[in-house]
Amino acid sequence: MALLDKFLDCVSYDTQSSETTGTTPSTPGQLVLGAHLVDVLKGIGVKDAHMDEKGYVYGSIPGNIPCAKKIGFLAHMDTSAEISGKDVKPRVIENYDGKDIVLNEELGIVTDLKNFPSLENYKGKTIVVTDGTTLLGCDDKAGISIILQACEEIIAKDLPHGDVKIAFTPDEEIGEGPNNFDVPGFDADFAYTIDGGAIGEVEYENFNGNSASVKVTGRSVHPGSAKNKMINAMTVAMEFHSMLPANEVPEHTDGYDGFTHLVEMKGDIESAELHYIIRDHDKDLLNKKCDRLLKIGEYLNGKYDNQPVEVKIKESYLNMKEMILPHMYIIDLARESMLKNNVQPITMPIRGGTDGARLSFMGLPCPNLCTGGENFHGRHEFACVDDMEKIKDVVLTIIENVQYIK
Repeated sequence: MALLDKFLDCVSYDTQSSETTGTTPSTPGQLVLGAHLVDVLKGIGVKDAHMDEKGYVYGSIPGNIPCAKKIGFLAHMDTSAEISGKDVKPRVIENYDGKDIVLNEELGIVTDLKNFPSLENYKGKTIVVTDGTTLLGCDDKAGISIILQACEEIIAKDLPHGDVKIAFTPDEEIGEGPNNFDVPGFDADFAYTIDGGAIGEVEYENFNGNSASVKVTGRSVHPGSAKNKMINAMTVAMEFHSMLPANEVPEHTDGYDGFTHLVEMKGDIESAELHYIIRDHDKDLLNKKCDRLLKIGEYLNGKYDNQPVEVKIKESYLNMKEMILPHMYIIDLARESMLKNNVQPITMPIRGGTDGARLSFMGLPCPNLCTGGENFHGRHEFACVDDMEKIKDVVLTIIENVQYIK
């Protein structure tokens, strides 16, 4: 299969992860795709390809030249739960004309230049979109496909390489990808996640990330006699949220700005819940955001006699920068390999997280490279086939040039 065929094959699998199941992987579809990827890897010559009991797929290609460093490449199998990834209907647009793309005429879903101006960068290229009713799954099935294609070409063409390690992980989108990752068994000196966006991205800074759950307990009384007795949990929840800075949210921040993002809310008079993700590149600023949530809870508990608010903070991941800086040869290698393939490297902070962030703190330095896609986690997601091919070439150049690292 060509790279495009591999990608279309991968996106046909429904692999949305879920925060509610409590299993690993969190959804059975990831096991189905994982078993299929083992077969694909074995078919292209990765003899030791296997999937463990937690749904992690591993494989390796033994080196054919002396090489001091063992390199790894990772991508994740799950897709975001924010929009359906079931029954994806991809559409390949060759020689894209650079104009608005009607994804679904019947439903009036259009990926337009006004809201997505970067589309202009893809004029004349081949892109893959959906019918507008699902996400595409480029995040991160493009990364999987790029790695598969690179492995196939290494083996088929007997290209010079040291030891190459491969892994496909579950549950990255819910922050659990590294939970059961076998770093010693993976046996790489460093690695790259192929999990970024537009071509050229080389990323080694990411958000520090926490999550917060706010549970509010109310007191239900008949509304006809509720004065000075009822405590409406939904009202208290809204009061809680109103005390957060209105400008520190994703829709009003970029670059190194952090945010507190309300991702879910539900409730009735007796109980309500708010769920947040908290992000900042600066760990001290992240802690201040978390402290603010706790203090708001304390204030409201002092205001209401039933102390209705419970705030719990959970750490998700840390900024990998401090773990990458002592190994900047990894970034130099990626940048040089891009330049050799006429790709201009772009280094920017990731406004999110990757498996590589936590893996870097687990002893595997692991920055992030691009996939050639944009608009992840939504119906306007697309992938550029030309750029995926170019990124595959960059991966091959990285592998070839590892031999020069001492």
